[in-house]
Parts: sequence; structure tokens; C-alpha cells
Amino acid sequence: MTLITSLSEARDFLAKIYKDDRLRIVALTGAGISTESGIPDFRSPGGIWSRRQPVQYQDFISSEDARLEDWDRRFEMMDFFEKSEPNAAHEALTLLAQEDRLTCLITQNVDGLHQAAGFPEDRLIEIHGNSTFATCLECGRRAGLDAQRAEVEAARSPRCDACGGLLKAAVISFGQQMPEAKLERAVQAARECDLFLVLGSSLVVHPAAQLPAVAVRSGAGLVILNGQETPLDSLATTVIRTPLAQTFANFGEENEQNL
Repeated sequence: MTLITSLSEARDFLAKIYKDDRLRIVALTGAGISTESGIPDFRSPGGIWSRRQPVQYQDFISSEDARLEDWDRRFEMMDFFEKSEPNAAHEALTLLAQEDRLTCLITQNVDGLHQAAGFPEDRLIEIHGNSTFATCLECGRRAGLDAQRAEVEAARSPRCDACGGLLKAAVISFGQQMPEAKLERAVQAARECDLFLVLGSSLVVHPAAQLPAVAVRSGAGLVILNGQETPLDSLATTVIRTPLAQTFANFGEENEQNL
């Protein structure tokens, strides 16, 4: 395993990947790609979850108080999301997808920044859902979050205009069943790639954390870009510990000049 801690070395390494158009690349992103856009890691000390325990899915279903607590938390998170913009790492992944280099992007994030960066929806798998909008738990109809503020402020759980079902942010809550179709698609992408990139994930939250190992067992190379050690560093061919946004700054322009 090669460890890179120099920004210039990291950029040179990624430039070589960019030039090798034979590679089928799959990427997994975690909180570390979004912290550089101003979104806090909610699991870290001082994050929302250290101040307010996550609401379990069954509690959301059964308790009005739990639903109102969850909605209040979503509004707090939404305030962070609305002030944030994609950074150079988000934009680099979009560029790779547009050039048919990145076949699939699996994200643990729920902030919508990949979509804001223009990433193609058909290549994006939001394995933990999306916290920037709501869906009806009965009919699946989509609804805006901000439109539900009046109901929450009146201490009422927002309901679907179409069927009256409970509305909930479209994120996968603790205790809620993971989306099997998305998981299967992510596993298949990991099995079929030549190179698996991890950007900003601690690789401790399952089932997403198992995907790099799936790729390695299928013969892919593994490159991990993360600020701290991960449990899968020993499987990686290269580990890069440089700030993601700085590492990918001017990614497209620099590499096009070098082609």
C-alpha cells in the first residue's frame, strides 16, 4: 500500500488515473467530501447527533412527538444544506461521469450536493436516501420540506396532499429497511469496476463499508482518499490523506492540458 500525504503527489497520481481511459471507475463518497462544503459531519463530536439522538424509524411511525422531533432536525439540517455548494471534488466526479470514466457513484450522503454539481441521476445511487425533500410513506409522492414548516410549527405531523399518508424526509432512518434494489445495484457496480475510489468515508457504516472489499475481491484496485485511517486501508493499493477539495482543484483543466 502506498501512502500519499503531499498535495502535489496526490494531484499527479489522480492525473494518471484520468489519463487511463481504459479504467471503469466506481466511487463511494461519505461525509468527508461535504464537510469541505460547510456541511458538518453529523456523527462527529459537536454534530447534531451528539446533541440530539437520531429518531428511530419505528418511533417515527408510532409517535407524534418523535415525528415532530425528526422534522425539527430536518429543518436544522436543511439550513446547512441551503448554505452549501458543491466543491471541486463533487465537480471532478461529475466531469468523470460526463466523460464516461465514472460508471457509478454510490454516496452515503443525503445532502444533494452531487445533484447540485450536475452529476447524472442515472449513475447516482443514494444508498442512505436524500434529506432535501420528503416522500409519502404510503404512496411515495414527493413533497418539499419547507412547505411543511407551518404544520410542524402547529405541532402536527405533515401529511400527503394526495392520500393523507405520513410525510417523512426521504432519508433512510435508523431501523428503516435499506433499499434492496439500490444495494444490489451498488454491489454489482463494485463487482464490475476496474478501480474503486473512496472519497471522504470512514468505512465504518454498513452495508456501504463492505463495497470496497467486494470490488477488491473481484479484482479491482482500491484507492482511498480520506483524512483518517479506515478499516480497509490495508486492502488499498493507494491511500491519500490530503484535503479533497484542494486535491481536486482545477482537476479537469489541469488534466486536459496534460493530455
